[in-house]
Amino acid sequence: MPISTSGWSTLWPVCGFLLVLCAPGLLVGVAAGLRGWRLAGLAPLLGYAVGGIFGPLLPLVGLPFNWASFLVCTLLLTAVAAATRRFRRGEVVHERVWTARAHAGVAACLLLAAGISAYAVYSGLGGIDAISQGFDAPFHANGIRYIAESGDSGLFGLGSLHWYDDGLFYPNGYHLPAALVFQLTGASVPAVLNAHTMLSGGLLALSTVTMVRHFGGRAVLAGACALTTVGATMVTYGAWSSPLLPYTLAVALTPLIVVAGHRYLQRPALDTGLVLAAGAVALLAIHSSALFGGLLFVVPLLVQRRRTAGRDLLALLPLLLGSAVLALPHLLGALNLAGNFTYTGWTANTSPTQAVGELLLFSHNSLDPQLLLAGAVVVGLAGFRRLGDLRWIAGSAALFGLLYLAVAISDHPLVMAIARPWWDDKFRLVAMAGLAMCVLAGHGIAEVQRVLRDLGGRFAPRVAGALAAVFVLGGFLVLSQGSYLRNNADYVALTWGNTAREPDAVVVVTPNEAAAMVELGKRAQPGEWAMNDWFDGSVWTYAIGGVRTVIAHDERAGRQADTELLTQHFAEYETNDRVRAAVDRRNLHWVLVTAKSDDANSIPRSPGLARLDGLPFLEVVYRNPDATLYRIRRGEQPEETVAAAASPGSGEPGAG
Repeated sequence: MPISTSGWSTLWPVCGFLLVLCAPGLLVGVAAGLRGWRLAGLAPLLGYAVGGIFGPLLPLVGLPFNWASFLVCTLLLTAVAAATRRFRRGEVVHERVWTARAHAGVAACLLLAAGISAYAVYSGLGGIDAISQGFDAPFHANGIRYIAESGDSGLFGLGSLHWYDDGLFYPNGYHLPAALVFQLTGASVPAVLNAHTMLSGGLLALSTVTMVRHFGGRAVLAGACALTTVGATMVTYGAWSSPLLPYTLAVALTPLIVVAGHRYLQRPALDTGLVLAAGAVALLAIHSSALFGGLLFVVPLLVQRRRTAGRDLLALLPLLLGSAVLALPHLLGALNLAGNFTYTGWTANTSPTQAVGELLLFSHNSLDPQLLLAGAVVVGLAGFRRLGDLRWIAGSAALFGLLYLAVAISDHPLVMAIARPWWDDKFRLVAMAGLAMCVLAGHGIAEVQRVLRDLGGRFAPRVAGALAAVFVLGGFLVLSQGSYLRNNADYVALTWGNTAREPDAVVVVTPNEAAAMVELGKRAQPGEWAMNDWFDGSVWTYAIGGVRTVIAHDERAGRQADTELLTQHFAEYETNDRVRAAVDRRNLHWVLVTAKSDDANSIPRSPGLARLDGLPFLEVVYRNPDATLYRIRRGEQPEETVAAAASPGSGEPGAG
């Protein structure tokens, strides 16, 4: 549902994210001694680390999260990084030297890959303000607005949006930079959410290029990996069907934790250790399962370094302790969640042959099998030995591939227990497997270039390599139709409900419903909440209109007592004392009823909101074809009661 589609409205939040992530990350990275591709690659991860480390601590000292506190935290981490350099011993060097032409070629491939991914997302959206129709998106959107308005960067703040009495841990490393961008640009929350998504593919390409460079890979391999990673649907686009926005961001950054870890093992010191510890906290802050994924992703590398296993373990022990201290709020929060939230996992609904086929043919959650990528993997495995120090990546692909197969085809308790960090979700696991497979596919493309280079070297030795690279990479782009740009854009259109591109896309939040949310925001006073229903799109109300609602996420597990009471009995307001008390507790002044999409769900209207027209305690103040906005006639309230109402950012209405 685009509100604005002008070029500036698109560019502004994207530039905001580049500033928020790259500027702090570059400062910290330079202070920590990073240079070249490692500085460029690790800068976004360190940018997320600033919020991940200091965000949970700010509420403890009574400080809000905003631009001022973020700047102070950035300078503090930069100072610590600079201090660690006083104990520097040597530097990690690259064994393979890239020529200036090679660096330029890789940079060109990276920019092209980032552009392809961003355009695929944008064209699929239909406009930067498009509203995602997926299950998880409104919770993340509401969380961005909550942090921006309240300044609450605590790890239970997001949970208070929906679980307002009990509270619930939810990592907010994804939302903190987005809240700053929302404050900086004045863009709509959907635009901020989508700008973040547009950058994910570019971050993935940058991370992969940085990893290839760090492990001494050829420039052609780095360029090829940039193009393969942004083309594979199952790595990012497929996971956006929910959409798993923080998780796909964590996947995009996972190669960087491998770089930071290997750099530390090559030269254990305070400066390399700080970069690794900060990166680990950043991943954990973005998504709790990301650190588990990163650890499993790096296991084959440790196996490859088995000759130095004892030394590696001794070097990692103090680092693990230091990282645990930095990540203590996140670890305690995750333990609290594990003890208070029922884990059920997802039902395995895939046959073994289907699961294997989807994995090997890159067709999981894809509109069509991506045979070119599958073929490139085969060629890459044939030239496995020439991967050099990157040979371990095949082990990562195998580990996550096997785990994906187990989760896709089995509900055995052991499988569910092992897959618990990923919520027993095959979408998450196939994304990690696909990431490693894309590197193998990139190696396959690079192997074809090597053969052509050697053949052409007999006739034009000075330009054979460059010509072969242009021919092979260009050929991949042509045969894959721009790294599968059109198919991936179509997939985004389905998820975001862009019926202009995909007529069969399901639309849960219509333009009329969004207009009603904006109208509510104009009418409501600060601190006033609105009553709403499940699965009708109204969970977007706070993100779009700025008015808190009783239901802020379509997750029914752990729903609060007042939520259950009001959805079942709100229509009894005049005769039910418990309902009136709940309305007072939640400072409810409005009711927003939006149309339910029969295609999107089969859950009927909640009894308490089923037939509201004509009830004497409700006044219709706005109506359009898809939404009705009511004002609750609560009578006159004492001025001190109104003044005591909670602000939109508070977790408990009425609390000062």
